[in-house]
Amino acid sequence: MDYKNSTAATTTVTYDKNQIEAPTENIYEAITIIAKRAEQISGDLKSELVEKLEEFATYTDSLDEIFENKEQIEVSKFYERLPKATAIAVQEWIEDKIYHRKPEENQE
Repeated sequence: MDYKNSTAATTTVTYDKNQIEAPTENIYEAITIIAKRAEQISGDLKSELVEKLEEFATYTDSLDEIFENKEQIEVSKFYERLPKATAIAVQEWIEDKIYHRKPEENQE
């Protein structure tokens, strides 16, 4: 998924509790689902950032040769400006983009 184009808030937002719990009718279950999705998003973003930063990696034996790479700094700043994983997960939840089910309900 493309998290760079997310419409999630980049600042603190107050959400309607009823809107959050509506799909599950249980606020704790909704928060658990959102938290699990946020962990997935966070892992995706971290692996993507590490992959991009690997392009700039230089492997030297001396600490004296470490220097600032402007492109690397720009990539890092870009990822810092993205909405947090929890904000993206809540936005996906509100837009009904997260699939969830109760395994016990699917058994016959």
